[in-house]
Amino acid sequence: MTCKEPKFAKSPFFVDEPGNWHLKPGAPEDIVKEFNEYMEAQKMCVEAPKLDEAELEKILSELKKL
Repeated sequence: MTCKEPKFAKSPFFVDEPGNWHLKPGAPEDIVKEFNEYMEAQKMCVEAPKLDEAELEKILSELKKL
C-alpha cells in the first residue's frame, strides 16, 4: 500500500513542528477538514488500549486455552 502526502502538508497554513503539527489561523475550510480527519486517523492508529494487570492476565489465560 502506498501512502500519499496529504494536501494540507503543502499548504502555507500548515506548521510542521515536531510533535506539534497545527494550522495557522485563517486556513481554508477544506484544509482544516482534511487536517482534522488526518489527525484523527493518526490518533486512532497510535493509541493502544490500556489494560490493567488483571485484564492482561485474563487475556493471556484465554489465549493459552486455544
